[in-house]
Amino acid sequence: MNRFGQFVGGVVHDAVDAVRAWSWSRRLVVTAGVLAFIAITALIDIPSIGTLREWATAAGPVFMVLFWLAYVAVTQFPVPRTLLTLASGVLYGPLLGILLAISATTAAAALSLVIVRRLLGEWMRPRLNHPAVATINRRLEQRGWLAVTSLRMIAGVPFSVLNYAAALTSVPLWAFTIATFVGSLPGTVVTVVLGDALTGHVDPLMVIITLTLAGIGFLGLAVDHRLPVKPVT
Repeated sequence: MNRFGQFVGGVVHDAVDAVRAWSWSRRLVVTAGVLAFIAITALIDIPSIGTLREWATAAGPVFMVLFWLAYVAVTQFPVPRTLLTLASGVLYGPLLGILLAISATTAAAALSLVIVRRLLGEWMRPRLNHPAVATINRRLEQRGWLAVTSLRMIAGVPFSVLNYAAALTSVPLWAFTIATFVGSLPGTVVTVVLGDALTGHVDPLMVIITLTLAGIGFLGLAVDHRLPVKPVT
């Protein structure tokens, strides 16, 4: 824990030094971007299912494309995506709803990883050699698919935060994308099919399935922790 604290402190110290070296114009642009990100996150208000249904009726078939794009765009921010997943099933039925939701989820995760990695990846990469995180980073680089798949099955792990965190590691994009699809699929299917949760009543079956998926996710993390990490050659 002490080494990890030193790692965090070193990253913060390096970040402060890097910001001090920026020009004032760059500081203003980045500050404006951060404030805009916070404002959008705080102000995003996903319309109700009824409103989305009215829009879908008025717009016709094109609304499906707009809905998918909105799903990908909204989930770039740290906001819950459950309502959008439920709406997929309500608007388009179980089969098409699952296809829309899981494809948008996977695309959103991959896009988040690429954006954050483009912005901070080069700066973060040399710091991943710190003893406090080097083994974890190698584990993710070699076997990130297992950790990401497991974490996607645990409902309490925020979708967007996991995207941001993974982007700062060496987990390959292809492994992250496939793992997101596989790990998110069970929960997405459950959420779309069991849209009865919109009535305000908690479906016991949904709770049981959610807890079961979380248990599988924790089991996957435990297995990943026990598997050896290949040394750097």
